[in-house]
Amino acid sequence: MNLFKIRIDLVEPGQDILPKIVAGLRKIMITLKDGDILAVTSKIISISQGRVVRLDTIQPSSSAYTLSEKYNLDPEYVELIIREADRLYGGTDQAICTIKGGVILANAGVDRKNIPEGYAVLFPKDPQKSAEDLMRRIYDLTGKHVGVLIVDSRVTPLRLGTVGVALGFAGFEPVKNCVGLKDLYGKPLRITRHCQVDDLACAAHLLMGELDERVAAVLVRGAPIKIFRNLDGHLDNDSVTVPPERCLFINALTNNGGSVEVDTSRIL
Repeated sequence: MNLFKIRIDLVEPGQDILPKIVAGLRKIMITLKDGDILAVTSKIISISQGRVVRLDTIQPSSSAYTLSEKYNLDPEYVELIIREADRLYGGTDQAICTIKGGVILANAGVDRKNIPEGYAVLFPKDPQKSAEDLMRRIYDLTGKHVGVLIVDSRVTPLRLGTVGVALGFAGFEPVKNCVGLKDLYGKPLRITRHCQVDDLACAAHLLMGELDERVAAVLVRGAPIKIFRNLDGHLDNDSVTVPPERCLFINALTNNGGSVEVDTSRIL
């Protein structure tokens, strides 16, 4: 599997990103092929949708002031988080744990990195549809069947730092169901599913970075994933998410009476 960085010029609110991506591919002399997968950072999707907000235009609520003091965040920023979040679960210094679009994210995906001072970028509008639209437009332009995923970053439980996560995807099956298939010793698997789309998002995120890399997209070539040739096939984002009550971490920490202490000295 090969990954190619695609650098583009800065995106302005409302700008179409596809011509910029195509120009970026030309610079590295790459031509799209059937079976390629294009990973695009969620931030340029949001900016192209005009999902950019001036923080000094936001009037914080009393709840925003309360949470801003508790978590050491600007009240205007917290107000955007409250408005954007589907659910809030508390937080820690400078970060509030939220669910947005079926994904656990810090601060509901509201981001102040790589955007001018005093502004924030919101979670993209309908990233699933954005991926599908981009896939179809690529086919119309090139005649190639290319998978698309929209990549954001998140933190994971008990790990330091960010990893990639797919907010939207199109053109391929995001999760491989391994239930019933046999392992190395011939035992059938009972619950295992392989989230291929997030594996790809992590690989792309490694090249995209978090600073001034300007890698707005990554072309993945040779991934062991079959690309669909049906442009009308709609993949529901629910096919890669589970509800909070079935999430291992949320269910364990919120519904089962807190943590369970175990005397590890007695485990041999």
